[in-house]
Amino acid sequence: MAPPRILVVGAGFAGVECVRRLERRLAPGEAQITLVTPFSYQLYLPLLPQVASGVLTPQSVAVSLRRSRRHRTRIVPGGAIGVDTRAKVCVIRKITDEIVNEPYDYIVLAAGSVTRTFDIPGLLDNARGMKTLAEAAYVRDHVIAQLDLADASHDEAERASRLQFVVVGGGYAGTETAACLQRLTTSAVRHYPRLDARLIKWHLIDIAPKLMPELGDKLGQAALEVLRKRNIEVSLGVSIAKAGPEEVTFTDGRVLPCRTLIWTAGVAASPLIATLDAETVRGRLAVTPQLSLEGADGVFSLGDAAAVPDLAKGDGAVCPPTAQHAMRQGRVLADNLIASLRHQPLRDYVHKDLGLVVDLGGKDAVSKPLGIELRGLPAQAVARGYHWSALRTNVAKTRVATNWMLNAVAGDDFVRTGFQSRKPATLRDFEYTDAYLTPEQIKEHTASAVIKH
Repeated sequence: MAPPRILVVGAGFAGVECVRRLERRLAPGEAQITLVTPFSYQLYLPLLPQVASGVLTPQSVAVSLRRSRRHRTRIVPGGAIGVDTRAKVCVIRKITDEIVNEPYDYIVLAAGSVTRTFDIPGLLDNARGMKTLAEAAYVRDHVIAQLDLADASHDEAERASRLQFVVVGGGYAGTETAACLQRLTTSAVRHYPRLDARLIKWHLIDIAPKLMPELGDKLGQAALEVLRKRNIEVSLGVSIAKAGPEEVTFTDGRVLPCRTLIWTAGVAASPLIATLDAETVRGRLAVTPQLSLEGADGVFSLGDAAAVPDLAKGDGAVCPPTAQHAMRQGRVLADNLIASLRHQPLRDYVHKDLGLVVDLGGKDAVSKPLGIELRGLPAQAVARGYHWSALRTNVAKTRVATNWMLNAVAGDDFVRTGFQSRKPATLRDFEYTDAYLTPEQIKEHTASAVIKH
């Protein structure tokens, strides 16, 4: 009799943690494990702003899934575009664009999230995101290119538009992105004697009334003071009304000449979740405290894609889409999946949030570990210590620590790789959110495959 087939969709914090625990705790031959992912690495998302600013190299935050020969998981290079829970089939588009059916006995949906967007004129065509490794590398190239182009231009209006940068989203990603890239341009402009440093202006805007409200009033205000001290203009209660290739219109009526719009205004669950035709909570798959989908045999979900009840908070709260929850959910889900295989009872996921860290670059940071409010160097030590310890392999830890030390000693560099220099890339080009099937298309696809078989 063939062993049960376990299919894990997604190689983020949740999916990789689940796979690694399954490999360690399942006996050889007890189950077949397959991982579906477009890229054979685990991306450490919280450090992407430091990749964009050049403090870290892209390889240091992309932890390879193929380095170890001990692991027995089969990796399918592609993306899941639909799931038929009745037929127990996942529809996969490989990186070659071939569409295949992958049958399963148990499926783990750890498909993560995509950048949340709104119906704002010009947004999808003119904004850049900060959700993938390619986006971070592209944003870095683009920002440095604006300095080069402004330096080469004799048109004052063009210079002004190229040297204004707008980041939308006052959460952790947006705040860290604005802070890290502002440090990069401030350091770089010293090497452009024809440019007036006063023309470089960074804007951070958010529709919310407070910056990073999860940190509390004191630390949120401390972060705000750090940004404003660096001449980053922070506008709260404001969003984008219209985005064009050379200007941005704010909802308060201001029109800014600008060639760089970075959009980090939250995330939404992967469109894969909508293909299941199941109950959702704000777009995330509604699961039980045991991380299973009620009424669907062998279906589990976790991480950003799932609305996991937060039993530590209670009152119907769901776990926030953070790395610390995703990693711990991965371990619990793996244990519950093994318990299902062995006909043992499942356990609930319970975890009390350990706190938050925000790295603003250099000596600036704000952190709240275990409820203790820190700022400055102590906060920076906690932030970098947390990120360093969360990296999964010693190779990744060594690379990140080396990059940090090299940057501290040698300073920033301003090398532009020319990545997509002839083709301006936007939000549409990195996350492939239009690749998914509808529930009806999935049923037709799996039904035709059964008939052919």
